[in-house]
Amino acid sequence: MCTAFRIAILACLSGFCAGQDQDFSKVQIKVSKVAGNVYMLEGEGGNIGASVGEDGIVIVDDQYAPLADKIQAALKGITEKPVRFIINTHYHGDHTGGNEFFQKQAPVIAHDNVRKRLEAGGQAGNGSSIRMDTKAQAKGALPIITFDHDITVHLNGEDIRALHFPAGHTDGDSIIYFPKSNVVHMGDDFVTYGFPFIDVDSGGSIDGMIRGVEGAIAQLPPDVKIIPGHGPVSSLDDVRAYVKMLKETRAVVQEGLDRKMTLEQMKEKKVLDPWKKYSGEFINEDAFLETVYNSLTGQRNGKFIKHN
Repeated sequence: MCTAFRIAILACLSGFCAGQDQDFSKVQIKVSKVAGNVYMLEGEGGNIGASVGEDGIVIVDDQYAPLADKIQAALKGITEKPVRFIINTHYHGDHTGGNEFFQKQAPVIAHDNVRKRLEAGGQAGNGSSIRMDTKAQAKGALPIITFDHDITVHLNGEDIRALHFPAGHTDGDSIIYFPKSNVVHMGDDFVTYGFPFIDVDSGGSIDGMIRGVEGAIAQLPPDVKIIPGHGPVSSLDDVRAYVKMLKETRAVVQEGLDRKMTLEQMKEKKVLDPWKKYSGEFINEDAFLETVYNSLTGQRNGKFIKHN
């Protein structure tokens, strides 16, 4: 994992303090067409998806607040049509930092728990070595349209579907599917940088992530284009390899639990060493082992967890 991404994640976790610890002045927004009328914008933080057409723009996630003007300029480089809706895939600040800026133009849509966590603040982390306080956000940053299971936005000839993934990366995750363009934004339930960050303290879980991603694979067309939460446009084969890693690492940790091994004993035995290629600067083998262990043993501190 690159240092820039590690800093971005830490800034997100430490209270959505974008701008305090980072210099965004040199960040450039890269725009690329994915398929149909869907584009991907890359800058600093989570990938942005954008449906662009005659009716206007629907954006998925909005990175950090200091980048909002640059994101707006990048969108205007595609079309002069206005932003009509913003959809959040989850509550982390590298995906929602621009909410207050863009909600002056159009409503933000998200799962019920995204609004709750943005409004209340609290703690994010993997239940062990990664734990950061998150600050309550201003009223203008809170989604004004929320949903429990799914919602559809009919715009630009698309039936844009936001589908809730219970207890995956967090307890408020959604994937966003653009059926006509054959593109899906997976949020941080699928990333390409290696072991994922699962926010156990915010209701995320390894089992929920596996169920959600496998459910998406079963429903999506084989040639769908995947926008990950972080990383380049991917394919379903990439997602299958990712979920295979999740299932295999989960199984190894569960085997250790069945043998009454402690977390420290699993670390000493390096039970995740066969998957060390997924180890990154932020989520290394030990951090991911802690994540899976805490998830399987129920050691999480989420305030708004839903048991599905």
